[in-house]
Order: sequence, then C-alpha cells, then structure tokens
Amino acid sequence: MPPRCYTECVWLRRRNDTGSWLARQGFFSTAKARFVTLVIGHKGAAGLAPENSLAAIVVAREVGADGVELDVRRTADGALAVHHDATLGDGRRLLDLAVDELPDGIVTLPPVLDACAGLALVNIEIKNWPLDGDFDESLGIADSVVESLAARPTAERERYVVSCFHLPTVDRVRELAADLVTAWLVGIVGPDDGAQIIAETVDHGHRALHPHHALVTPALVERAHDEELAVNAWTCNEPDRIRWLAEEAGVDGIVTDVPDVALAALGRGRATRQSRQ
Repeated sequence: MPPRCYTECVWLRRRNDTGSWLARQGFFSTAKARFVTLVIGHKGAAGLAPENSLAAIVVAREVGADGVELDVRRTADGALAVHHDATLGDGRRLLDLAVDELPDGIVTLPPVLDACAGLALVNIEIKNWPLDGDFDESLGIADSVVESLAARPTAERERYVVSCFHLPTVDRVRELAADLVTAWLVGIVGPDDGAQIIAETVDHGHRALHPHHALVTPALVERAHDEELAVNAWTCNEPDRIRWLAEEAGVDGIVTDVPDVALAALGRGRATRQSRQ
C-alpha cells in the first residue's frame, strides 16, 4: 500500500479537537468551529429548480447549502456540458451537439463554476460509464475536466471534489492533478462494511468515498475515517434519514435534492438560525 493520503478537507473526520484541527490546516476555519455534516445540493438543488442549471445553483445558495454537486458530459466540440444524462429528452446525444446547438438551459462548466464561487464545496461528477452512449474509453473527458479546473483561482480549486463511478476515469484525474480532491462514487460496498472498497480507494490515492446513502453504516464511516477518507452520501431527501446519517453514522456530507429540507432536519435551516438570533 502506498503512503496514506491525508486529506485537507473541511469534512475530514470526527475528532475531539476538530476546531483546532481545522484552524491548524487553515481550511474553512471561519465556517466550521466544530464538526458539521455538510449539506450538498444534488445537481445544484434538483428538487427546487431545474437540475444542473444556473438557477439551481442560485437557489442552493439562497437556502444556505454548504455546497453543490453537478454533472459534466462531453459535447461534439469538446466542451463540458453540465447535464446528467447522455441524451436529451428528444433522443439526441450531447456528444453529437456543439455548444451552440445546446438547448436553452444547458450550460457549460465555466459559467457554472463562476456561479459556485464562494461555496464551501463543489463536487464535479464526471459522467463516464461503459454502458453510456457517450462513454470515453480514452478518458479524455478527465483531461478536459482537469484543464478546465486548472484555469480556476487557487482558492476555488481547494474546494473542488471530482468524482466518478468509473474508477479509471477518476484515477486519471488524480494522475493529472494530485492537488485536486478526488472521490470514488460507489453503488455497492459488499458485506464487509466497505473494507475492500475503502482499501481500494486509499490504494488509488483518492480522498473521499461517495456511497449511496442506503449503503452507509456507522461501521463503514468509522472504517473510512480511520483511513482518513471523507464519506459523502448520496442522494437522500428524507429528514429522518438525513438526521441519522449526520448524527448516528457521522457522514461528512449529504448530497440532497432538497438542501432546505436537509438543513432544517439538521437544525440549520434559515428559520432555525433566525430564531436563535
């Protein structure tokens, strides 16, 4: 096993001295004086505005989300469109369309990142799976994402997390840009509380594991934290489950379509904050 990769993320792990740890690393020290599970808007805030749109980013900010998750796919002219599916509603593939042919509402990555400036975390999920119609076996989409993020200010880059279900794709990001936080998205963890998945994530040098929320157990989170891996669970919209993930399992982040609901469930909603003032 290569040397352990110690992440410098705000959502690193539960510690008795979390506040001093954050202060020492200088990472979001003004935003977190203690451990707080981050609320991350899925596709911006897909339950509150059109998914992966600039409007969804704006709404996520307005309700107080800590960060957002968004998806990127290739266009015919090599741009990165922020869109979940490989095809549009009319059946056309994004890969067959140039940027100027994209329907209204579908935007490219740079303006979306502009809209995300100042958020504590921006999770860029690369959509590249072998069964997708636009699968990029060359992994060139990873190169394009790294190139796009390299143009961003350093302060913004420190808050990016690049993830993918396809391990070779996110490995390519890690190979090209070791300074970026990378995460492996998983839909299966096995009967061993994630031991094998966690070991593989660490072996590949990634700094976070992103399991579906139904796969999360306290044992999985504890095992991941012992390996200095952050755990960000996707995609949970139920208040009781959100509270359990944060308070019982101790995940570092929760990806949700409804960040307003998640914040309220965790006692961090706008109404809750105003009542405390």
